Amino acid sequence: MNSEMIEVSSATGPVDGSGSRGRFDVWRNASERVEAVFVVLTLIGLVTGVILEARGAASAVVLTVHVATYLFGGFFATMEIIRAVRAFTVEVDMLMVLAALGAAYVDAWTEGATLLFLFSLSNVLQNYAMGRTHQAISALLTLRPDSVRLRRGRELVDVPLDTVVTDDVFVLRPGDRVALDGEIASGTGYFDESSVTGESLPVGKTIGDAVLAGTLNQSGAFDVRVSKPASESTLSRIITMVEDARERKAAMQSFLDRAEKYYAMGVIVLVALYIVGMSLLTANLFENVFYRAMVLLTVASPCALVISVPATVLSAIAGGARGGVLFKGGGYVEALYGIRTIAFDKTGTLTFGRPAVADVIPADGITTEYLLAVAARAEIHSQHPIARAIVRHAREAGIQPREPEYFEESIGSGVIAHWNGKETLIGSPRMMEARGILSDAALTGRVEELRRQGRKTVLQVQHDGEYLGTITVMDKERPDAAEQIQRLRDAGIQRVVMLTGDDETTARAMADRLGIDEMYAGLMPEDKMTWVEKLQERYGPVAMVGDGVNDAPALARSQVGIAMGAAGTDAALESADVVLMADDLGALVRAVRISRRARRVILQNVVFAMGVVVTLVVLTLTVGVPLTMGVVGHEGSTIIVVLNGLRLLRKPA
Repeated sequence: MNSEMIEVSSATGPVDGSGSRGRFDVWRNASERVEAVFVVLTLIGLVTGVILEARGAASAVVLTVHVATYLFGGFFATMEIIRAVRAFTVEVDMLMVLAALGAAYVDAWTEGATLLFLFSLSNVLQNYAMGRTHQAISALLTLRPDSVRLRRGRELVDVPLDTVVTDDVFVLRPGDRVALDGEIASGTGYFDESSVTGESLPVGKTIGDAVLAGTLNQSGAFDVRVSKPASESTLSRIITMVEDARERKAAMQSFLDRAEKYYAMGVIVLVALYIVGMSLLTANLFENVFYRAMVLLTVASPCALVISVPATVLSAIAGGARGGVLFKGGGYVEALYGIRTIAFDKTGTLTFGRPAVADVIPADGITTEYLLAVAARAEIHSQHPIARAIVRHAREAGIQPREPEYFEESIGSGVIAHWNGKETLIGSPRMMEARGILSDAALTGRVEELRRQGRKTVLQVQHDGEYLGTITVMDKERPDAAEQIQRLRDAGIQRVVMLTGDDETTARAMADRLGIDEMYAGLMPEDKMTWVEKLQERYGPVAMVGDGVNDAPALARSQVGIAMGAAGTDAALESADVVLMADDLGALVRAVRISRRARRVILQNVVFAMGVVVTLVVLTLTVGVPLTMGVVGHEGSTIIVVLNGLRLLRKPA
């Protein structure tokens, strides 16, 4: 099995299809397509050969089909062998090809073709998954425009992003993506910062407030003074962190590749020494020595050992996909087994990622329906997500709000609406206090209690001078989150941690409700990655579960990064090693259980395969084993471990 180092673009330049990089991508994509076609042709040849043999076709025809199957199945492995030989190394691919040739030598073409098919299929799937990881940087870079509109006196000039310097002023219109970190010089409005901070609610901004590259201007026109060049922006730092984390993980994989090469080289050297030594030290004819050496090469080749892992892993990947879990590579199936600590992002992972009404608390003498109707009518013109959540909740309750006669929105405070000559106020307690309304101590205490319970937004409603009640809005946790966390513990996870950009009070309340062991709040992307590293030092291997761009560095740095697929951003999905294709925490439990089943089967297969190899080698060197018997034992063990691995194709519970 060979792996490739992942190439990624510069953190300050776009990924495109030009130049040598573009030509490399075209060649690689074409090569992967050809390799996939060869796998299909190998399977067709394998099946055709079996049918022809069963029907007693002419030996020349059967031989032609077998040779063609070998050519398709062994082509890329042979190319890898040639590359390795030129670099003075030995790959496991060489043993695979030698084992297949050995099978052909004793006229066991079908067994050799089966080996080549499984081996080449596993390589195709593994290379496909690895080849896609470079798209993580492309996904991140889509959050940053290629150019920015600068204010030059009275003129607006579009300039390339990399030419902008500190203190330049650029213009933002509603719907624009922020290109560079900066400070608002003029304008007021809301920004969606979820792509960077993970915070689901828009943030009101005004003159003097900082804005971050990669965030989205939802409303308002702004002039923004640049505080950092493109290469030092928050988004560029995220890109660099993903890049660095990926390179570290690739270095670990290269260590495993080197370990595989030692065995392949050792088998070849030992067989060669056996031929030379026995020819010089005994009176046996060279033909007899060579015959026994061929048996030794056949039985010592780790076909069952090597195939047992990809066969098991491929079955686990296929079974996982049926259960809503996508493993991007075989290594992550096994790696997840060693995880005892899982860190969760909050927004969009443990929660739905959008605000929803949590409580409707009418004042004495006021009905819930009346409170909702007044609030929805006042908010119906607002585009703020909190307002939309209130209107949506009212409609779900069967209330169809009418439009107000007058509407005014106060950024960061609330709304004012008029109808029938009456004024309606909906806003934060701070807004009400500023207007000299609702200073009752008992009510203030109630507001604080709601906030301690995790109600991030508490709105109070007044209509025609009368206090109607309180409405709270929050990003609600998934209803089965606590249950799924307990199921994770039952599956062997010992510690659950939450890492979030949200505030301490909201995060603490949720952690208490869900039974989370540790919680760290107010985190930026680099903070999440730092905490993943700290958790690794404390508890060993850590898996990170997230869905946003802000989670990408932590996903890449963790031993196993897991992305929520339905709501996850492209950057999170590409940075992750495992994707939960459904927006379902239950799929995470299935992923953990699949990894544990796969690990058990792998251990069974490895012990069995090594036992067969050792037994056959000892018998060959002592009493002698006929080549036919060696092939039967060798190929038989291969079939057994493959069938054992195929048990994982069953859909997981």
